Amino acid sequence: MMKLIKNIKNRNAKIGVIGLGYVGLPLAIEFTNAGFNVIGIDIDEKKVNQINDGINYINDVDSNLLKIAVENNTLSATSDLSIVNDLDAISICVPTPLNKQKDPDISYIVSVMDEIKHSIHKDMLIILESTTYPGSTRELILPYLENNGFTIGVDFFLCFSPERIDPGNKEYNTSNTPKIIGGITDQCTKTGHILYNTIVKTIVPVTSTETAEMVKLLENTFRAINIGLANEVAIMCEKLGVNVWEVIDAAATKPFGFMKFLPGPGLGGHCIPIDPHYLSWKLKSLNYDARFIQLAGEINTNMPNHVLNLVSMHLNNQHKLLNGSKILILGIAYKKDINDIRESPALDIIQLLIEAKATVNYYDMYVPNINFNKISLKSIKDLKKEKLNNYDVCIVVTDHSNVDYELIYDNCQLIIDTRNVFKNRDGNHIKRLGQG
Repeated sequence: MMKLIKNIKNRNAKIGVIGLGYVGLPLAIEFTNAGFNVIGIDIDEKKVNQINDGINYINDVDSNLLKIAVENNTLSATSDLSIVNDLDAISICVPTPLNKQKDPDISYIVSVMDEIKHSIHKDMLIILESTTYPGSTRELILPYLENNGFTIGVDFFLCFSPERIDPGNKEYNTSNTPKIIGGITDQCTKTGHILYNTIVKTIVPVTSTETAEMVKLLENTFRAINIGLANEVAIMCEKLGVNVWEVIDAAATKPFGFMKFLPGPGLGGHCIPIDPHYLSWKLKSLNYDARFIQLAGEINTNMPNHVLNLVSMHLNNQHKLLNGSKILILGIAYKKDINDIRESPALDIIQLLIEAKATVNYYDMYVPNINFNKISLKSIKDLKKEKLNNYDVCIVVTDHSNVDYELIYDNCQLIIDTRNVFKNRDGNHIKRLGQG
């Protein structure tokens, strides 16, 4: 134990990051910045080769920092998990999606542990960052370590530390976002604290891995439920003939007891649409029905259908049918100013429109092409050269900053605005989500 802690403090510990996506690669770069020698591990050979060539593929990572780390031999990548035998600490940042039944898919975690179980050694720290249900670290990882005959908190150390990545956030990143850490034992927590304190300004230790796992799920369930409330209020306001955006802005002037959440065309990203289902699934095994989560999930999941109904209704008011209409989607990424399309509501809206036999194009400078569910589309390259008045409807799905909305306003026949980008503009051709 003392040797591991000494190596961490002296920056002599070799650090491994398993999973080099939106969470793992920024974490690896932070460790190199702190003076560690870092090995990135991923089964995707393309990512491995890109990193070893000094090529960045994550927007939130500084390309120059990555290139310098590779040139200085403080960062390298491999697909060979047996390298774990040479490492002192590893952070596991692999995907944890949902299956078709919306049950947790923890197969990536299990696969990693199956691969590295013979490479785990004494005086080693393992930290799971992948979001999963409370109890996962203890149930899924601890048995592999104990089967090697090691004593937890003495021979090896196991923690959970939830990732808190917010893609595209210019203010908060890995280093200045407080980091939760919870270990199987107190010494595990202390050891994890010592490691992550080298790269994160504020560490928040909690009493167990289950507590740390629950923190992550609470954070995103809180957001999902409040966004679900905002979406339902938007639908209410449409029926009442009230502007939901004005209502929310006015309510937000209250200096206490209210937090501003906005409606939209649906939830996207890897966390908010998925994490609450991990908690709901776990509670079902304990004979508890998480009703808030389920209701919010129903409302949020139905928003793309609601957008489709808005499009159909306003086309009908112009004596047009959805079938055969030409439609332009503005924005494919799940949030503004990023290239991440995971769980993006735009994909659901496109599929619904195509199933209704509409002709669909899209514009997103961050996402040049999309391929999903046998649908393949390429983004329009230049809005100024596009004959916008040929489209029956333009739908603002993602409110990217560098879009010429004046061009859209002046040239589109009908605009369905799901993000309130035209809040200061009037016009009979503008129809807002949440405004009757």
